[in-house]
Amino acid sequence: MVNTVVTTKGQIVIPSKIRRKYNIKRGTKLYIEERGDELVLKPVTQEYFEKIAGVLQTKGKLSRALLEERSKDKERET
Repeated sequence: MVNTVVTTKGQIVIPSKIRRKYNIKRGTKLYIEERGDELVLKPVTQEYFEKIAGVLQTKGKLSRALLEERSKDKERET
């Protein structure tokens, strides 16, 4: 288990070992899920989309739209 501190701006630092393990880089979006009294952070990556594909039965339309949005975000970041 790793501890971190919330800043006055509500930010946290994810230790580098964990960022490398989950391929979290600058600009990676995180999905925050509440599970009872826990918060679960999940990086929104290509693997994440592949894992949840088919859950909503949208025939891939939603995944394509989210990937396109992510691509546009990356272009704006550079």
